[in-house]
Parts: sequence; structure tokens; C-alpha cells
Amino acid sequence: MGHAGTLDPFATGLLILVIGPATRMARLIERYPKCYRAEAVIGVTTDTDDAEGKVTGGQTPESWPDQPTVEAVLEQFRGATQQRPPAFSARRVDGRRAYRLARSGQPVELPETPVMVHRLEVTDWKPPILTFEADVSAGTYLRALGRDIGERLGLGGHLRSLRRTAIGPHRVEQATPLAALGPGVVPLPAVSLVPDLPRVRLTAEERRDVGHGRPVFREPAVGEAGLMWEERLVAVGEGQGDRWHPRLVLEPL
Repeated sequence: MGHAGTLDPFATGLLILVIGPATRMARLIERYPKCYRAEAVIGVTTDTDDAEGKVTGGQTPESWPDQPTVEAVLEQFRGATQQRPPAFSARRVDGRRAYRLARSGQPVELPETPVMVHRLEVTDWKPPILTFEADVSAGTYLRALGRDIGERLGLGGHLRSLRRTAIGPHRVEQATPLAALGPGVVPLPAVSLVPDLPRVRLTAEERRDVGHGRPVFREPAVGEAGLMWEERLVAVGEGQGDRWHPRLVLEPL
């Protein structure tokens, strides 16, 4: 069993679990944008950039920034940008997890990495609490985003709550609650994880070829597609000219 996208310990929301051969599909799911709803406390900083950490600073201004000012700051983070991951994160430093170094008291300064913020909207601003929603690329830290918004406002900040609401087409409202998981829960078919992939229907002979890793001849073959036998996803294929090459086989022979 595996999962597609780690959640911070204090966060809630959607976590996609993949079982058996479907664990190979985790990388396909992780490329989808992830959607979040977050609450940031502006004017208070912590060492973890969330409410579980140690407070490292704080200030209360004589007058708080108005909403247009906050909106203008958020505009600076939309699109392609660089982000410095939190010190307490799973990124590796010389082969060790950054959070292990940080917990041992060692200074951790991670390099900035490229991220994409597809959407970033203020949903409420009642100082010092800023509530916002964000659609971001894989590898984007919402804790770092809350921290950086606070820094741009000249006050610092951290997240007090974070909820993942969607991963691509998959929404938290459609998920099975953790408490309801058990022997009676039937996993979704693998094809439901990638509903946006075109589907190529296989003959019985082609299904055997794909199971052995051999290509299927169809024209045109461009991009990626789900190679289907009846209603099952047999493999994810990559198109090259007049053939589909099985790159990720879920039902080998």
C-alpha cells in the first residue's frame, strides 16, 4: 500500500491510498494540482511554520493591513515562483530528512525550489486570521506559503489549520472517512484514478501483448492513454507514432 501526496501531521483532508499494483500509479496522481483551504495567523512566527511549533516571534501592529493590501501581496505568489521549504519538512539534506536535523537542534536552511501556484484567493480576513484557498503543484508547501505571505506583509505568520480539499478531479467530499475503512469497503478500480486519460480498447491478443510489455499498433498514438481490457486498466501506454508502448503495466502475464 502507498499514498499519493504526504499530508502534514496537523493537516486534514484528502489522502489517496493505492493498493497492490496500483501503487505504481502514485506518480501519475501526484502530478495533479492539489487544492487546499488554510488559516494563517499573521503576526506570529513558529519554528515549524504551523501551530505545533515553538513561537519564535510576534508583533501586533498599530493598524492591520486592509484587504486590498492583503490581496496585492497574494498576487505576488500566483504563477511560477520560488519557495524555500520549511526546516521541518521531509526534504533531504546530505541524505538526512530536514525535520530530523531540525529536531536535533541543527540549523537547517533549505534551498529554494520552483513551484507553481495556479490559484490563490482570500476567503476571509479578520486580523490576525487570514483564511485563503490555493491550488498548487506537487511539492508546494502551504506552511511556507503562509509564512511567506506574513513576511511580505511585514509581520510574519504561520498556519493554524490546513485542509486538502482536492487532488485533480478527486474531491474530499467523495472520499471514504478513515473511521469507515474496513473489510466491507471495496477499493475503487485503478482506472478511476486517472479519469482524464484517453482510453484505448484492447483485443484479447493485444491484451496478451501488453501483458508481456509489447506495443499495440494504433494510429495516431500521442501522449498517454489507458490501455483497457473490458473495464479494467491493464496498463498506461505512451504513444509514439503508430503504436502505444506499455510504460506502466498493472496486469502482467
